[in-house]
Amino acid sequence: MNAPAAASTTFVPLRLAGRSLTVQAVAVFLGTLFLAASSWIEVPMFPVPMTMQTFAVTLVGALFGWRLGLVTVLAWLGEAAIGFPVLAGGAGGLAYFAGPTAGYLAAFPIAAAFVGWLAERGWTAEGRLVRNVVAMLAGNAFILVFGTLVLAGMIGAEKAYTFGFAPFVLGGILKAVLATATIEAVRRGKISI
Repeated sequence: MNAPAAASTTFVPLRLAGRSLTVQAVAVFLGTLFLAASSWIEVPMFPVPMTMQTFAVTLVGALFGWRLGLVTVLAWLGEAAIGFPVLAGGAGGLAYFAGPTAGYLAAFPIAAAFVGWLAERGWTAEGRLVRNVVAMLAGNAFILVFGTLVLAGMIGAEKAYTFGFAPFVLGGILKAVLATATIEAVRRGKISI
């Protein structure tokens, strides 16, 4: 009796958890393609270009739910680790998991799972626009803070803040709003999935 009430307040449009393993595998594959494509969209910035990766990571979590969102982001990072050109600028390889981007990459699957978990608890449901924005902001903030903390261990706190945090705050906010707008468009049927 509680399940229908929970379903009505939840907005995970693909409802992949109840689908066949084949459908889930196809969704993960398509999700990794979406994540790769989002990585190739770059806005030139110093020292690192801003991409649409965090937008895609949070959106995959919200659309797929926490479990499959996590699996999808891990699969995409696995592709990157074996050298597929799926990261920013078409990069790939293990070096990115040990250098300045290591903390940000490590934060991606956690952020996707967290946003998916919030979506499954109604944070992206109809009538919850503020909570939706907060969920997306939380995912982006986690990535930025965790990545900056790891970077600080490599280059020092001041440089990490200057080069790994401050330049990306506004972009993170804009991407959170864009992800929320995308969820709203999906809900209203303006984007079919």
